[in-house]
Amino acid sequence: MPGAYPQLIQLDQKKPLSAVIKEICDGWNLPGPENYALQYADGVQTYITESNRLDIKNGCILRLTKAPGRCAEDLFKGIQSSDSGVRCDSLKELASVSTDVTFAQEFISRDGHLLLVKIVEDSHDAMIMMHTLTAFMELMDHGIVSWENLSTIFIKKIASFVNGKSSDAAIQQVSLDILESMVLSSYSLFLQVKNEVTMERLIAHLQVTNQLIQTKAMALLMALLQTAGDSDREVQLMFLFNHLFIYALFSQNIIHSSGQVQDEMAHYLYVLQSVTLNHLEPRMRMALDSYNQEQRDILHRLRQAAFETEPENNLSHERRRSLCAKEFKKLGFSNNSNPGQDLVRTPPGLLALDTMFYFATRYPDAYSRFVLENSSREDKHECPFARSSIQLTLILCEILRIGEPPSETGSNYHPIFFSQDRLLDEMFCVCIQLLNKTWKEMRATQEDFDKVMQVVREQITRTLASKPTSLELFKNKVNALNYSEILKLRQTERLHQEETLAPPVLELKERLKPELLELIRQQRLNRLCQGTMFRQISSRRRQDKLWYCRLSPNHKMLHYGDMEEDTDIPPIETLQKKIPVADIKGLLTGKDCPHMKENKGKQTKEVLDLAFSITYDVEDSLNFIAPSRTDFCLWTDGLSVLLGREMSSDSMRSELEILLSMEIKLRLLDLENVQIPDTAPAVPKPPSNYNFCYDFSQTEQ
Repeated sequence: MPGAYPQLIQLDQKKPLSAVIKEICDGWNLPGPENYALQYADGVQTYITESNRLDIKNGCILRLTKAPGRCAEDLFKGIQSSDSGVRCDSLKELASVSTDVTFAQEFISRDGHLLLVKIVEDSHDAMIMMHTLTAFMELMDHGIVSWENLSTIFIKKIASFVNGKSSDAAIQQVSLDILESMVLSSYSLFLQVKNEVTMERLIAHLQVTNQLIQTKAMALLMALLQTAGDSDREVQLMFLFNHLFIYALFSQNIIHSSGQVQDEMAHYLYVLQSVTLNHLEPRMRMALDSYNQEQRDILHRLRQAAFETEPENNLSHERRRSLCAKEFKKLGFSNNSNPGQDLVRTPPGLLALDTMFYFATRYPDAYSRFVLENSSREDKHECPFARSSIQLTLILCEILRIGEPPSETGSNYHPIFFSQDRLLDEMFCVCIQLLNKTWKEMRATQEDFDKVMQVVREQITRTLASKPTSLELFKNKVNALNYSEILKLRQTERLHQEETLAPPVLELKERLKPELLELIRQQRLNRLCQGTMFRQISSRRRQDKLWYCRLSPNHKMLHYGDMEEDTDIPPIETLQKKIPVADIKGLLTGKDCPHMKENKGKQTKEVLDLAFSITYDVEDSLNFIAPSRTDFCLWTDGLSVLLGREMSSDSMRSELEILLSMEIKLRLLDLENVQIPDTAPAVPKPPSNYNFCYDFSQTEQ
């Protein structure tokens, strides 16, 4: 229907929408203007209504098409046609137009979604099934009706597409999407899906080369893990990671595959890492119980593994007690008479005991060497094993974010996690030996304990930032980053960030600031002109929908609109929605944003730190969640410039300092090794007369 009429229509905002449509229909001799509606002329399936017409500015090109109600009625009849060709075409069109919420409301009001469920249950045609599932997913994605009332037959049919080896890839993809939404919508549906979809089939989907199938399979796997109870989740994780090839699968098929890891897959890898590591949280939160015989036995086995002692059965009670206290002191426990008191603090709680015992049993030679080497040193130069282990375990828990729920937007996963089945324990074994090495390099004493731990934290953090892919690579890199290298890096960073400057140089800095601030302002505006892709985040599930926003070259209009993930940067002409800069009233950030207030208490600090909104007209706002902290700073600075305000982001201050430092160094290049005085030299008094000159007319003899 849309192609049947002239396309170039400009909406007059002064007239009611019904009057505009009637005027067009009268001009083209079309009966029944109530059967028609307006859409964007660029093919975007969004109807223009009275509620959203304010988003459209004069000059926007529209087209005449069927009204949502008429279109819904026609397609409702078409998908029930006895002609398979008509039915297939109707389902294909339905899958396309169902993205519009106005149409979706009309179609669902006719129980069209239940008709689609019936088609899925009865149909065996692959093409019809693909269009039906796509249309169903688009309709349900609007959240108009609940997922709760789906039949068991329908769920089993969808699960069969995921479990079947010969299913069409497109059908498998949308089936995985539907099952993910079911799992996230209610616990009862989670139980049904968990019983129908086998873990083996999800693992098999991760082995395929189709990245979309991999991503959707990971999405369903993460939904199942996050919705499950603690005990059920632990069973699923054990099943997953007990497959011998699972680490090679993640490493070769996903992380190091020929294509780059997409943002959504990176998010799911991060979630899997977070959910798995968080199973260590109960041990981290649990203090040692001095009356627990098993825990006391582990402490004594640590002592016995470190020291070759005479048989204790032949010793008196007092002698045995004195010997134990002496050896626990050598092990580095603060309370040698009751070492369990050192493990009362949570975190790291019992997790510290677990890591120490793992090191002692997995690498007994390295353990004995550590303890005996420090036992032979002077007391003040001794590196206390127990105290160091407890603090190191806490540092590793903080770096790996154990105990923190996964963020909705996080994507910072560690490739090394997917190469080790006991990441924390193995990292501890590497890092406790690193700590002993660093202690010796720093020639530390007991008073330097906190300084040594800060250096070790920095060594671990910097090494993990380089994304090592295996434990061996991590071990090599972290050991190469010795104390002298850390000092060099700190010195370099200090020169870039914290220069101690003389007053004349500070005065020069102040004179240079306006010019450099203007340079940053122009860069921010240019970046807004390039635009940024933003992700729409729903509280119900992680959406794939994206939208793009950019500033017009003349800096007078903000253009924005929906886009697909794999498409290039959309031309500004395709972004039909516009907001004049002159209409922008204010800029809000964090918890003050309208979309953060709506979900108060549900958003993580990370999401709050990336949220910002612009307000325009009376109550309207355009809400953003920046892809990264850098984009947040660029956009808030750029919008502040457009509003005539001062830029205030951390990124701006950092860039200004870098530019000032570079400019100062260039200008003072000729003064290298020349000490600049704090005050300018005094200007001499003028001479009493100016009767002196050199006469060049006289030829020197």
